[in-house]
Order: sequence, then structure tokens, then C-alpha cells
Amino acid sequence: MPEHDDLHRLVSEGRNPASTDIDLMSAGEIVACMNAEDRLVADAVATQVPAIAQAVEAIVAAFEAGGRLIYIGAGTSGRLGVLDASECPPTFSVPPELVVGLIAGGDHALRHPVEAAEDSEDQGAADLDAIGISSKDIVVGIAVSGRTPYVIGALRHARAKGAATVSLACNPDTIIAGIADIAIAPVVGPEVVTGSTRLKSGTAQKMVLNMLSTASMIRSGKTFGNLMVDVSISNHKLRERAVGIVREATGCGAPEARDLLDQSGGSVKLAILMQITGAPADTARAELEAANGFLRHAIERAGKNLATTEATTTREI
Repeated sequence: MPEHDDLHRLVSEGRNPASTDIDLMSAGEIVACMNAEDRLVADAVATQVPAIAQAVEAIVAAFEAGGRLIYIGAGTSGRLGVLDASECPPTFSVPPELVVGLIAGGDHALRHPVEAAEDSEDQGAADLDAIGISSKDIVVGIAVSGRTPYVIGALRHARAKGAATVSLACNPDTIIAGIADIAIAPVVGPEVVTGSTRLKSGTAQKMVLNMLSTASMIRSGKTFGNLMVDVSISNHKLRERAVGIVREATGCGAPEARDLLDQSGGSVKLAILMQITGAPADTARAELEAANGFLRHAIERAGKNLATTEATTTREI
């Protein structure tokens, strides 16, 4: 396929003049060279902030429509997508099917190289069909080169199904950028080990994926300020974190925070709402549901409802 030729022309495949003699360097010099190159990554990602923000709004819209965020990639790109997807349920208490990570070669490829799996456009489409891709979903195709057949096939199929599409590459003017509705391309330059795109390119991808999922969850009401109020309490450490969050949000003591969490059935959001408003669990839960899970909105609603009740009572007296 001619469109996949000329790998050596890609920015991500170039030789880095800063590391030409890296095999002659001491350990300290190698690490310092890598660190200096890594400093370029954040600046490259910064150039893509408008596109990343646009993608976040599209992801939120997909969630509101009942759709999913689907990451798909091969090799390191695929692993990073699966990693980001797998961290959403414990961090934000969302169902595992809301954010899905697909990798060429399946789960076996998470720990083992299955390099040939990325060469099939049809397989990218088939993997999306296997999870029931629909027009409600949004698909983020991840490929440093921007020309991986597996990702190309997935994005083309997603578009054909009416799903929103985003591309994430580390080269300019890529094939996947031309397919996707929104193109994100932090160009970090050649790697310190030529072609080892798990380095700067992988770091850039991880930063972008962090932004996509985290900002989308924030916009969906999964935090209160910068507090992780939808954290899933599944072990002792997370229980103590939940106690700390309730204390930070309300100013109450640890014993009261633990009691509130017990009353709320382990819901940090509900515990905070109960403490701030003084409402019992059932009333607070109803307020939270009426506010679509946005804690700040629920607090405002409860305050207005309380003010209305007090005003009515005063008039009656």
C-alpha cells in the first residue's frame, strides 16, 4: 500500500542530533540527555490544547447521548489507551464499559509483542464491531506515525457508523488526521533512541489521554473543585482517602466523616452533601440525582430549596 511507505520520512523516525553518540555517554549523561528531550514534550502538547479541548467537549456530548469513549491503537499506543480506560472506573466510579481500550492483537498484546496485528485495516473495523460500535460513541485512534493500518481501518469504520472520531499522532499531516473529525498532533521530534516511540511520543500520548479522560470526567460532574468525589472505595487506602476528601470539603472531623460515609453507603458525594446541607441520606440522594450527579449543583439546589421552605414557613407563621 503506497500510502504506508516512506517510514523514514516521519519526524518520529528521524535521528536526534543530541543523542548521536549516546552509546559513548555515561549513565548520568544519558539520563540528562533524555531529561532534556523530555522537557520538550509538554510544550509540544501545549500547541494542541485547542484541539484537545474540542475533543473533550465531543466526549462529554457522547456521554450525554449514552455513548462511550473508545480508544484504539497498536503496540505502545494501544497499551496507553487501555491503561487510561482501565483507570477511569476506580478513579471516577464509572462503569467499565463507559471508557473502552482496544489494542491490536487483543489482551495478549498488552504483555507480549504482536507486531503484525497492526497491519490489518479490516481487523480495526472488526474489533469495533465486536463491541457494538454505534453512532453515539466517540473513537480516539492512537498512532504515533499516524498511518497504522489497524487504526486507519478503525477510524474509517467508526465514521461510516456515524461515530465521532479523534486522531492522536505525533507527526504532522498524517493519514489518520485526514480521516478524523478532530486531529491532535503533538510533534515532539526524534527520539533519543531512533524510532523508539515509547519515549517522548509515548509520554506525549499519555499526557493527552490524561487530559481527554480527566477533563471529560470533570465536565461530567465527577469532581467537586479538584476533589475526587466519585472515587470508588475498594481498599483501606481509598477508604482513608475518602475520609480525607469529606473532611477537606466540609471541615468536619475524621470520626464524623467516617460516620457520614457509613450512612451514605460509601458515597463520598453523598456524605459531603449530607454534611453541608444537613439533609438525611435519602433526601440528599434525591437532590444529587436531580442535579444529574453534579455535587456543586446539588448543594445549590438544596440551599435554594431550604430557603424556599424557610420563607414559606415564615409566611405561614
